[in-house]
Amino acid sequence: MPPRRTESSVKLSTGTVRGDQAEGVRRFLGIPYAAAPIGDLRFAEPAPVAPWVHERDATTPGATAPQYPYDGGMERFLGTTIVPGDDFLNLNVWAPAKGSRMPVMVWIHGGSFIHGSNALDAYDGTTFARDGIVFVAINYRLGAEGFSVLDGAPTNLGIADQLAALRWVQTEIAAFGGDPAKVTVFGESAGGSSVATLLAHPDARSLFARAIVQSGPLSAKPAKEAGRISRLMAKKLGIKPTRDAFAAKTPQELLDAQKAVMAGSNPIMGGPGFAPSVGGAFVPRNPEEALQTGAGRDIPLMIGATSEEYRLWFMPSGLMDRVNSALLLAARAKFGIGRRVYAPYRHNRPDASPGEMLGVLATDVILRLPLIRLADARLGRGAATWVYEFAWRSPVEDLGAAHAMELGFVFDGLARPDSIALAGDDAPQSLADAMHAAWVAFATHGDPGWRRWNEERPVQVFDEEGAHLVEAPREDERSAWPR
Repeated sequence: MPPRRTESSVKLSTGTVRGDQAEGVRRFLGIPYAAAPIGDLRFAEPAPVAPWVHERDATTPGATAPQYPYDGGMERFLGTTIVPGDDFLNLNVWAPAKGSRMPVMVWIHGGSFIHGSNALDAYDGTTFARDGIVFVAINYRLGAEGFSVLDGAPTNLGIADQLAALRWVQTEIAAFGGDPAKVTVFGESAGGSSVATLLAHPDARSLFARAIVQSGPLSAKPAKEAGRISRLMAKKLGIKPTRDAFAAKTPQELLDAQKAVMAGSNPIMGGPGFAPSVGGAFVPRNPEEALQTGAGRDIPLMIGATSEEYRLWFMPSGLMDRVNSALLLAARAKFGIGRRVYAPYRHNRPDASPGEMLGVLATDVILRLPLIRLADARLGRGAATWVYEFAWRSPVEDLGAAHAMELGFVFDGLARPDSIALAGDDAPQSLADAMHAAWVAFATHGDPGWRRWNEERPVQVFDEEGAHLVEAPREDERSAWPR
């Protein structure tokens, strides 16, 4: 039986919002942090919200950014919630019923920059609020609306939305009992990539105090490369890649073109896709380069990945079985993986299939090696960094420790349908207790509870054995790569 909810209101600078409260947690859904990006505001920087006079209902999820559900087998494991409406630049807040100057966590969802929203059940912030956190989950523009490279339009509008949401938090979060000086921004996948991009932004220190990057690529693309999908979409639509031409198309028309040109693409094997692009006010430098050379060094960072990221794309699609030795060899040539680098990987996995070998190598190239290099660079500049690896293996359709598998554990939501779809209905609650507590501790005290990164390269591993520290895991593989 669901808990009985009572009304709860909060006065903001733009007007009063009416949420609800149950079991010591207040909840406010669909609060706009920027004006609806429609009409003249389409393909434009986020604009301020117009104040409202009457109390605004905040008891149901707000609109979600235009998107299609997952397909190609992924829909069995990753859900989609679509709420119609134009005011999709909104955020949700969960807060303890009592308290002030509490730590704040701002969640940026993933989804390859084309999927996801704060309306997903997996991102319910009740467990964080239960543990003394004011939790905020944001929406931002996705796909063509948020990451096109067009003549006459600013680039990286999805990142601009995230910055606007963080500025809203600085202005308004005290009304919910949060401390704007104790904000931790965190995200997974595209959300993790967004956090890295925000960490490298010149305004980072004024917007948040700590950051967590979960399975997020650190690098943005050069504008020409990032704009490839915009050019392909323009060709498909028979228009020019300009702001005026794209704005003349409906969101549905853009989604249809986007789906057509992205068919068969995925983050591991490549293909047309959206990503932050280097240049302009919102991503002035490549984030990876900026972070390597000292950007964000005064902001504590927790960063990590799952040990088998690739399996989320390889297993549902059947790609695992379609990769043969010839394709593996071609991929090695593409990534410049010679015999010296490949040897320890093969030695450590003598029975691995070509698909497994390709997946392991791609995971390291895209995620594991860059995060280690960043941790090393931050160590050289005296920055505080903690590294983790999620290695618990799901029994569901041999997904193993796949991309996104850690989400139900971080959110302490193993009983939620989105988590059961990935991890099954018998995932270890003790592991969720450990991970969730570490994330809360980092946001509250600036230390997740294990040794920070140093010359011994300590990694907190979350696996079947629980949570335990391992020094320099798979060091033979890491050290085989050129410096």
